Amino acid sequence: MVTKPRIRLLATDIDGTLLNRQFQISSRDLSALRRVHAAGIEIVVVTGRRHTFALPIVSQLGFDLWLISSNGAVTRSLCGETFHRDLMPVATCRRLCAAMQEFRGNTVLTFDKETKGTLVLERLDELSLSIQRWLDKNMQYIEFVIPIERALVTDPIQTMFCGSMERMGRALETLNCSGMEGMVTILRTEYPERDLSIIDVLNVGCSKGHALERWATHRGYGREQVMAVGDNHNDVEMLEFAGYPVIMGNACEELRRRGWHVTGGNDACGLADAIELMLGETVGAAHEKCSTEKI
Repeated sequence: MVTKPRIRLLATDIDGTLLNRQFQISSRDLSALRRVHAAGIEIVVVTGRRHTFALPIVSQLGFDLWLISSNGAVTRSLCGETFHRDLMPVATCRRLCAAMQEFRGNTVLTFDKETKGTLVLERLDELSLSIQRWLDKNMQYIEFVIPIERALVTDPIQTMFCGSMERMGRALETLNCSGMEGMVTILRTEYPERDLSIIDVLNVGCSKGHALERWATHRGYGREQVMAVGDNHNDVEMLEFAGYPVIMGNACEELRRRGWHVTGGNDACGLADAIELMLGETVGAAHEKCSTEKI
């Protein structure tokens, strides 16, 4: 008798999880994901990257899937079909920009389009050198607008503040005192070894966790059938939703305190280790049920 696997949906982050420190997918991780797909378990990639910036990574997997991008703001297929968008109202973004005057040089607006002006900045001088690779790959989409509010003729996907750990610590304090509680969602992604901190501000209620729950419900999966793998602060809500949360060996301390299962690091094929454990338990559970039914 054919039984449904215990895990039916695998959600994986990209940076620090799917990608190693060389920003590549290891052959072992790739092989493990392809085995998951072949086993009939759905895979969804959930990332802080915007959709187009994530596509070259996700396309390497070699099979069709859905991509939850911009920390849950957009859910879209690889061929461009949109399932859901959660944009920030222009009025909210204007108020945010006014409250964050001190950090104009660290501010990036993201819009849901694929032309110049997808990313809007006032200037580059205060952005961390740690994101130079990101700047180089996205320069064709960047437009400089002063003041940045002039670009707000349509609702953006998000506002990003990027810089050193120390400066973004001050930005977070400013945000928390801005009076915007209940209007926005504030998510952090930190890389202490690179002295890089990214603060993404999205529409209220928008997160990887909310987007993953929405997709799982749409596909008919209960949370107990969902496995999620992540490594950073912005993965918390996604991991909280999943019935089977797994954190990478390189995960931040906030995640380590949650008591979730820890796999290997992203430089040691930790994603493949987690998948192989999950597949083993899935096969074992199905075999046990079949044996019980025969008795």
